[in-house]
Amino acid sequence: MDEINATFRPDLFAGRRLLVSGASSGIGLAVARGFRDVGAEVTATGSSEAKLAAARADGRNDGIRFAPLDVRDPAAITGFVGALPGLDILVNAAGIARPEAEFTEATYLEVIEVNLNSVMRLSMAARPHLAASRGSIINFASMLSYLADPSVPAYGASKTGVVGLTRHLAHAFGPEGIRVNAISPGYHRTDMTKPLWSEPEAAARIAARSALKRWGEAEDLVGTALFLASPAAAFLTGADVPVDGGYVTG
Repeated sequence: MDEINATFRPDLFAGRRLLVSGASSGIGLAVARGFRDVGAEVTATGSSEAKLAAARADGRNDGIRFAPLDVRDPAAITGFVGALPGLDILVNAAGIARPEAEFTEATYLEVIEVNLNSVMRLSMAARPHLAASRGSIINFASMLSYLADPSVPAYGASKTGVVGLTRHLAHAFGPEGIRVNAISPGYHRTDMTKPLWSEPEAAARIAARSALKRWGEAEDLVGTALFLASPAAAFLTGADVPVDGGYVTG
């Protein structure tokens, strides 16, 4: 993270307000820290009280406001976002995968709710704030927006949907000055991918396919998120940026 911090002005987002969902751990938390480190006022949400409590107790997260939010609950989203005094950047990072179990309808629908429907709900709830600030939205898609994994049909469908939704919202919100972009991570070492990176043979096979011959870290996604929300990307919208170490093209 130190190299990332040195790349951007420490006051780049001073006074700017950020909301990031799915940020009690993993990619969402790394992004929350990254924006905090360049001056943003960060609100990070999650659905697990235990994870939120652990995040609050971690000194590395000082300066980040953590709050509970069930992204499956439309009323909760409307109330939470509506109560914010303002917003400049929305990062939709909430996501779950349920390998093999996603073939049951209940689990399939739960994954779609968290990974895709929450993006629409949060974006719509944040729209008035973002129109007022001429802000931006960053959605987290996945390399499985482009590749198939037979064990996670709901995850793949939802993340493919995120790419499509990003493009449509970019055009719907663009006249209001709101930019909407996506990031597609590859294999990054998080709790979700731990069953793979903690198994030496699987971890080595995945690293070998990538162009950089390694796994990504959550922090590898931060610089791209900062760029997409910054003035340097003022004419960039409707895009999906792969941050996968070259895995999809491998």
